[in-house]
Amino acid sequence: MILPIIAYGDPVLRKVADDIDRDYPKLNELIANMWETMYNASGVGLAAPQIGLPIRIFLVDTTPFSGDEDLTPEEQKQLDGFKRVFINATIEEESGEEWAFNEGCLSIPDVREDVRRKERIKISYLDENFKEHVETYDGLLARVIQHEYDHIEGVLFTDKLSALKKRMLKGRLTNISKGKIGVEYRMKFPSMKKGR
Repeated sequence: MILPIIAYGDPVLRKVADDIDRDYPKLNELIANMWETMYNASGVGLAAPQIGLPIRIFLVDTTPFSGDEDLTPEEQKQLDGFKRVFINATIEEESGEEWAFNEGCLSIPDVREDVRRKERIKISYLDENFKEHVETYDGLLARVIQHEYDHIEGVLFTDKLSALKKRMLKGRLTNISKGKIGVEYRMKFPSMKKGR
């Protein structure tokens, strides 16, 4: 089932999400709905807060990036078919140089900005079968995971911009929260007048 994506301005996007256990109600159905919602919106990642649930789950499928000709063949191969569910994730370590990449977010449609992040992460998480993993990722893969991880920490990519950039975006972000934006997928807007 395709769920509405929560727009910028909703308090759920600012909560530090809670861990869940394997008894979480209808977890497999939730994960299936999240995949369907993400693909419907042409996303490469989706976190539970973006569908209104303050729990520590996010998914990533970087396959769409694998065709990017600016990447090395190794990077393309790494991204192709990389599809994971991250439950109760913790980034244990971020290392390497900071580098900029143009990011967007399904909760903040039509806003894209360069964001600086460390190039490498070590992350511990549970998969959909509650098997434990500790893995290290770098480059674009690390970045997609960092972006989704931020969502379960109540952080948005716009928080990482300069004060000047934030001021310049303020009007556009307000319009997004009010639903004054054309978007191709279902969304729920926090400041939209009820009954419209």
